[in-house]
Amino acid sequence: MPRYEFRCRACGDTFEVNRPMTESGEPASCPQGHADTVKLLSTVAVTGRGGGFTSSPGPAASGGGGCCGGGCGCG
Repeated sequence: MPRYEFRCRACGDTFEVNRPMTESGEPASCPQGHADTVKLLSTVAVTGRGGGFTSSPGPAASGGGGCCGGGCGCG
């Protein structure tokens, strides 16, 4: 079940609520009993288990896509 982070505007506490995604936009009361809360935007870090840098030629070394990889023109 997803966990959503909220901050209470009255006391400043930050707390988490576990609830289904279908209820993600519902208001949440702070543990101190205040109702004036706001849902915080959470970030998720995704990391892989790749081998890191490779010196062999191939798609990863060709610079053929993505931002600053030649695809967007900023590099």
